[in-house]
Amino acid sequence: MENKLFRSSFVKFLIVGVINTVVGTSVMFLLYNLAGVSYWPSVCGNYLCGGIVSYFLNKYFTFQNTERSLAQVCRFVATVAVCMLIAYGLAKPAVRLALKGYGPKVQENVAMVVGMGLYTLLNYFGQRFFAFRKSK
Repeated sequence: MENKLFRSSFVKFLIVGVINTVVGTSVMFLLYNLAGVSYWPSVCGNYLCGGIVSYFLNKYFTFQNTERSLAQVCRFVATVAVCMLIAYGLAKPAVRLALKGYGPKVQENVAMVVGMGLYTLLNYFGQRFFAFRKSK
């Protein structure tokens, strides 16, 4: 039973992720490539906008969580922040090393894509087992 629930919530999480990604990634790449905003502020813009979408869709649709508390909001924000810092903090130097022959613009755009993938994986587990965990 738990295995089926795990897969079901993961599929829902991925659907929410597509919606969240369209919103957040649009903001991130528009800030970085059109507005000339640097790497970290662009990434933060992504997760500020996408995080709001993600919170409500994952809370009610993915994890069907009815808890209403400031503690839960704080757990969600902490999960997003920690996952973002780890994912993008690892992605940037790894891509810089892998693509040393390319300029910073290419490296940072690729690092943003790699960071998104790492973030998605980390964030699922953080939200499922920490932010929206079932109350006892």
